Amino acid sequence: MKRSKPKELTLHFDSNELVRKLLGVHDEHLKMIEEALGVTVIARGNTLKVIGSHTFDAELGERVFHELYSLLKKGYPLDKQSIERAIQILTSDKTSSLKDIFLGSAIVSSKGHIITPKTKGQQEYLNAINASDMVFGFGPAGTGKTFLAMASAVRSLLSRRYDRIILTRPAVEAGEKLGFLPGNMQEKVNPYLRPLYDALHDMIDIEQARRLIEDGRIEVAPLAFMRGRTLNSAFVILDEAQNCTTEQMKMFLTRLGNDSKVVITADVTQIDLPRGVFSGALEAQRILKHVPGICFQYLTDVDVVRHPLVQAIVRAYDEDVKRQKSS
Repeated sequence: MKRSKPKELTLHFDSNELVRKLLGVHDEHLKMIEEALGVTVIARGNTLKVIGSHTFDAELGERVFHELYSLLKKGYPLDKQSIERAIQILTSDKTSSLKDIFLGSAIVSSKGHIITPKTKGQQEYLNAINASDMVFGFGPAGTGKTFLAMASAVRSLLSRRYDRIILTRPAVEAGEKLGFLPGNMQEKVNPYLRPLYDALHDMIDIEQARRLIEDGRIEVAPLAFMRGRTLNSAFVILDEAQNCTTEQMKMFLTRLGNDSKVVITADVTQIDLPRGVFSGALEAQRILKHVPGICFQYLTDVDVVRHPLVQAIVRAYDEDVKRQKSS
């Protein structure tokens, strides 16, 4: 059987400085790409020669380098995580554009941080938030559901698109026993709202957040506090919605007022409701999936952007569930 001849492709770039950034310190990025794609790369100035054992390998390597270089030309800083993400995206989808994903929905926080979607799923999620008044974001831990919703909310508030942000989540672990916990009501619910404060402080500094909360432009409250209200001109985020009961979810969804946007995030693999109590998020998905104007977005383990181990953990648990169902 005749062995296939290795394929060689030569790439020319117009900036030696950007090529150095492309290759990384001590060629760190270059080595990552070689290992991930199974290619050999020879760098000479602003020219790269990509050698693959098959045409597909070399052409994929060529595309990865060109796509990453296009990000550098737009001022996007490359690091180990973005290189890993780029390889994952371009390997799984030949039609993807890194510029569309990494830069198409960029949000600049008040701290000066550039917040961008890291995966195609995250890009679609952000696009849905921008386009729809009500969005359900389903996905496992680490997929950026709350973080990206918060970034969108803060941008909308600071640009005066909405008058206020309302952040809420169920205090399900406390059940009906809040009254038995020590401290006043705020002290009792704060542990359950802490993740929302943490996400908020990633967008704006603590002092600015404190002023906005004192002025009533940002409200952080448990879900029970939403009852009986109409939420006008507000960007509202309901986090951990898998822990809402059906009644709580209906109550919350009907709070939507004029000129408002609602994002509901849920990880249905981590439902903490008592046995026999159905998740309001799953029920809403069944009842509302075909209602015009309501968008459902689904993120998966591919969209996990925390430590690489988180993605592996999510996949391992998903595979275990599938095994148990098939046995």
